Amino acid sequence: MTSLGAGVLVSSVLVSSLAAQTRPQRAAQSLDQFSAAIEDLARRTSPAVVQISVRGLAPIEEGDTKQAGFISNRQATGSGVIVDSEGYIVTNAHVIQDARHIDVSVMDPPQPKGPSSHKHYVAKAVGMDRETDLAVLKIEAKDLPTLTFLEDSEGLKQGQLVLALGSPLGLDDSLTVGFVSAVKRYLEDDKPNCYVQTDAPINPGNSGGPLLDIHGHLIGINTLILTQSGGNEGIGFAIPSNVVRQIYAGLRKDGHIRRGAIGVVPQDITPTLAKALGLDHEPGVILSDIAPKGAAEIAGLQQGDIVLAIDGQPVERSRDLISAVFEHNSGDEITLDVQRGKERLRQKVAVMPKPGSPLDLDRIAVRDAQLVRRLGVLALTLDEKVTPVLPDLRRLYGVVVAAIPLEFAGANPGLIAGDVIYELNGARTETLDALRAALDAKKPGDSIALLIERAGQLRYVAFEIE
Repeated sequence: MTSLGAGVLVSSVLVSSLAAQTRPQRAAQSLDQFSAAIEDLARRTSPAVVQISVRGLAPIEEGDTKQAGFISNRQATGSGVIVDSEGYIVTNAHVIQDARHIDVSVMDPPQPKGPSSHKHYVAKAVGMDRETDLAVLKIEAKDLPTLTFLEDSEGLKQGQLVLALGSPLGLDDSLTVGFVSAVKRYLEDDKPNCYVQTDAPINPGNSGGPLLDIHGHLIGINTLILTQSGGNEGIGFAIPSNVVRQIYAGLRKDGHIRRGAIGVVPQDITPTLAKALGLDHEPGVILSDIAPKGAAEIAGLQQGDIVLAIDGQPVERSRDLISAVFEHNSGDEITLDVQRGKERLRQKVAVMPKPGSPLDLDRIAVRDAQLVRRLGVLALTLDEKVTPVLPDLRRLYGVVVAAIPLEFAGANPGLIAGDVIYELNGARTETLDALRAALDAKKPGDSIALLIERAGQLRYVAFEIE
C-alpha cells in the first residue's frame, strides 16, 4: 500500500470514529433540549392548576342494597384550571357534586429557594352541567395565573405530544406525559359526548385538571379513565377544549346550559338502505324525519335530505350531527350542507329549546318554585303548568323537584330534577305546602321514606332528618 493510500485509510477511520462519538452527543443534546422544554412548560403552567377538596353528603351507592337511599359523609379531591385571573375555575361536575364545602388550593408563585407554598380559598359554585360533566367555580382572588384555550381542538392530531397536570390520589402538582391516542372518541353509541383519548397517565384526583399541548394551551379537561384494575391503564379521556369553552361561557353567564334541538331524526345510511333508495352516499346521514313546526322544517329541510356537512365539517355518521347540535346552546345557529336529489343546498338552522327539557322546569322554578330546605331542592306542586313538561306520569298529584340549588345540594338525599314526590312515610303529598308541613313536623334523627316517580318507575328514597 502506498503512503498516500495509507493516509486516506487513516483519515477515513478517524472520520468514522469521530462521527460515531458525535451521534450519542447529538442524541443527548436533543434529549436535554426536550427535557428542558418540558421543565419550562411545567413551570409556566402548574401555577394555574388547583387542587380541589370537597366535603358533603352523598347517597350511598345502590349496589349496597341494605343502605340504598341513605346518605353518608363524603370527602374527595380533584383538580381544576384557572381560566380567568379574577378567580374563575373550570373542573368536573362530579368533583363538586353534593359538596357543602369546597376548598381550592392555589399555588403561590414559586420561590427561587425553598418549596412552593399554597393559599386556600373557599369556592362558590357558579354552575354545573352534568351532561358534559363540567362545572365552574369562583374564588375571591385577583391577578391569578391562567391557562388559555386551544383555538380549535378539532385540529388535534393522533400522536401529538400532550401533558396532564393535576392531583392524582391527592398528590398535588403532578405531571405526566403522553400522546393523543384518538382525537374524537365516542364511548356510547346513544350519547353525543366525544372525548380526546390519551395515554398520558390519569388517575382518580386528576379529574378536572388540564390536558395540555406542548405550547401550554388547554386542549381538554381530564374527566375519566377506562380501567379493569381501578388504576391507570393508559386509556384516559378529556373533554375537548371546544366543548369546555362553550360550557364555561354558558355556565358563567346563566348558571346552566340552554341546550336545544333542531327537530330532525338523523339515520346512518347503510349499504342496504343506500341500495334500496338509490343513494350515492354510503356511509352518510339521511334525515328520516322532520318535526312539524320545528327549526329544521322552518329552515326548509325535508325528509330524505342527505346531510353532507355541519358548519363546514364533513358528516359521516348520525352521531356527528347529534353531537354538533348538543354542543350548541338554544339560540345558536348552525349551517347544514345537504343534498336533495341532484341538488346541493346550504341551510342555516336555528337551535331551539328542547321540548320538555329540564330547562323548562328551570324556567318554571325561577318563577314559581320554593326552596324545601330539608331536601335541598326547589320544588313545585304538580299542576297544569308543570304536567306538559312531564307527560305520562303515573299519578295526577304530587310535588315536582324542579332544580337542585348548588348551595343546598349537600342536604339533598338523592333527588334529581324531574322527580315527582307522591308520598312521605306512606302519606300522600298532594301539594308543596303539604310536603313542607310534613317535613317541618319531623325531628332530627327521624327516618323518612319518600315515594317518588323517576323515569316512569316508582321507587323509595330513604334518609334521616338532620
